[in-house]
Amino acid sequence: MSRLNNKKGLLAGLLRHQMLIPIAALLLLALFNLIADPSFFKISLGTNSNGDPVLTGYLITIIDCGSELAILAIGMTLVTAASGGQDISVGAAIAISGSVVLRVLCGSDSHAQTLQAPIIVAFLVSCAVAMIFGAFNGTLVAFFRIQPMVATLILFTAGRYIAASFHNNELPIVNDPSFGYYGNYFPGIPVPTPCFIAVICFAVITLVLKRTNLGLYIQSVGINEKTARLNGLHPEWIKFMTYVILGLCVAVAGFIKVSRLSTINYSVIAKDIEMDAILAVALGGNALSGGKFNMGASILGAYVIQFLSTTLYKFNVQSDALPAYKAVVVILLVVMSAPAVREKLSALFAKLRKPSHAAQT
Repeated sequence: MSRLNNKKGLLAGLLRHQMLIPIAALLLLALFNLIADPSFFKISLGTNSNGDPVLTGYLITIIDCGSELAILAIGMTLVTAASGGQDISVGAAIAISGSVVLRVLCGSDSHAQTLQAPIIVAFLVSCAVAMIFGAFNGTLVAFFRIQPMVATLILFTAGRYIAASFHNNELPIVNDPSFGYYGNYFPGIPVPTPCFIAVICFAVITLVLKRTNLGLYIQSVGINEKTARLNGLHPEWIKFMTYVILGLCVAVAGFIKVSRLSTINYSVIAKDIEMDAILAVALGGNALSGGKFNMGASILGAYVIQFLSTTLYKFNVQSDALPAYKAVVVILLVVMSAPAVREKLSALFAKLRKPSHAAQT
């Protein structure tokens, strides 16, 4: 009888764990693909157009394309936890930062045959610009106390026009093949480069959250801003900082995006990615009203969403219908990940344990 009670207690504990829903969703998607088409999990070693060895397969596509979303989920998690709101301008901000990269590399000629500046310089300039726009959003939210979604709606509306204005509405093209390495593959390395960039970002944010009190401060502000202020914190600056960090994440994602094709389409690049980033945070079990957060759960949620997108593309779902299918599945997953649902399930298992206790006595 005690073993049965222990099992029920363990199950109740698992139901309360924040990582349960994204892991369960990942397993369900994996099981569905395993039954529908086992070749989904096949990974092969081939060659690209340059003759370099590369790994190919749906799983490689998931970790490759999901890297940008996971990087964005890092910043979105911090913004959500601190401000209790979401930044809906990250897609437009990616267009801006990507446009800045191409502007620095191409110079005044949109089709320059050679790089007009080192790639690292272009990346750093785009980081500075993206962080400035993040600071703009953060100022509106933290100091002017404008609702996050309303504050970021400004850049959401005007961002792509700003991006196009850097090149007078022309589509710049970088002809140097070395620029494409960062969004695709480095010669001789079969794993996509964005995977390594994502791992570096994860490692950096993990070290920052473990070695500093930033995570604690963000959670304190998100849980109760007044109490945080009484404890000597400055909620405005902490919120402001999260938006600047999100701007840095946007710059990295934008750099990867434009490197993939060595050009940019202002109206299409990173379209609707802000919704996927918000869903990644929600799917990770983080409260969208702010407070405590689990960065690992958000990152896993990002890859689950990419897993879902890749699965739908695999079964020839039209791109314009993709959001509808994704919305239905994600809504179900997010509802199941809600704390209220987990608490009710835990209470149900607690009731099931009572008869066994009564039988023991």
